[in-house]
Amino acid sequence: MNEISRKEFLKMTAMSGAAILLSSLESFAKESKSSKLRIGVIGCGSVSNRYIPHLQSSSLIEIVSLCDIKYERALAQNREYKVNAATYPNIDEMLKGVPFDMMVTLTDMQQHGHLNKKALMAEKHVWSEKPIATTYAEGKALLELAKSKNLRLWGAPAVVNSPQFSFMAKCIQEGKLGRVASAHGQYGHTGPDWSSFFYEKDGGSMPDLGVYNIATLTGLLGPALSVMAMTSIVNPERMIYEKGLVQVEEEDNAHILMDHGKGIISHVMCGFNYFDPHGHEAHGQQLHSIQIFGDKGNLRLIGYDWETSGVYLDDSYDHPATLYHQETGGYVWQEGATKVAESIINKTEPKINVEHALHVLEIMEAARKSSATGTKVNLQSEFKYPLDA
Repeated sequence: MNEISRKEFLKMTAMSGAAILLSSLESFAKESKSSKLRIGVIGCGSVSNRYIPHLQSSSLIEIVSLCDIKYERALAQNREYKVNAATYPNIDEMLKGVPFDMMVTLTDMQQHGHLNKKALMAEKHVWSEKPIATTYAEGKALLELAKSKNLRLWGAPAVVNSPQFSFMAKCIQEGKLGRVASAHGQYGHTGPDWSSFFYEKDGGSMPDLGVYNIATLTGLLGPALSVMAMTSIVNPERMIYEKGLVQVEEEDNAHILMDHGKGIISHVMCGFNYFDPHGHEAHGQQLHSIQIFGDKGNLRLIGYDWETSGVYLDDSYDHPATLYHQETGGYVWQEGATKVAESIINKTEPKINVEHALHVLEIMEAARKSSATGTKVNLQSEFKYPLDA
């Protein structure tokens, strides 16, 4: 695609997104008599312990239904957080039950695509934990379905919302690093032992872990044009405390190279075999997870990109690197559903956008194809860049 057509594409995407938002807001205003956005949460496992309280913290949101195929978990979360919501054992009962405006999908990742489709078919907006679907084609079809119904669809992660991401993006756009050449992201631990879905087909370390770094690096450097990757299974069996020994079907080790154009190449490594005393807990983590290199400076993001501790800017031969933005500014990784729900009420457009989530999904799928074939894989998808433009 030539430069003119890329600019035209991004302009059209931005205009289309604004039109869809306006249309969906008008539909919401007509259908809802409440000043609050009514939320239905599907998936009441561990992640819901972060999502439910954050959703409850907003005066613009009301959780009206909770759903889990392990029905006792929906009942337990309803009691634990005093939600006072209706509870359901499956999505079909949920969609026939108490009316709501947006579904928040927090289930096993393999279920996201078909659950999100059911919600859209039932005229619900959707926020989905990552990934938004299992394949790029499935995700793209979900977006087309949402557009056809004047609905909104979004996908985690929300890493672009952090003040550290904004600072890094500003440094790059203002030329403080000079000509950007290279970047690196890394995230890993020794793997979960509480559920087997991480290791089953369509699971893996990329959609669970690498997704964060891929979202951060593409958000900072722009859409990737092509991908080369190598993936492997280091431990072919895993002990899961509810099931015992299970076979690993998807990668637990991945290295991904992305070409962002203009000579910029980035690299992401992720896996379930990386010893780190912090594991998947971010508190106190002081290692950098993201590095961006230019010919006049470099940036190092301290901590995980989904829960950061600051950014070092090193742009002097005479002075040590300076640490910026140690504060969170209120950002937390679980805020995505709350922010997009509030954007519907406030008639604003959030920085998070579904085209970015779909691009990340295509990169992960392309990485697996590249590893299997030993070839470079060109990408189709794009998104509005820079995100603040």
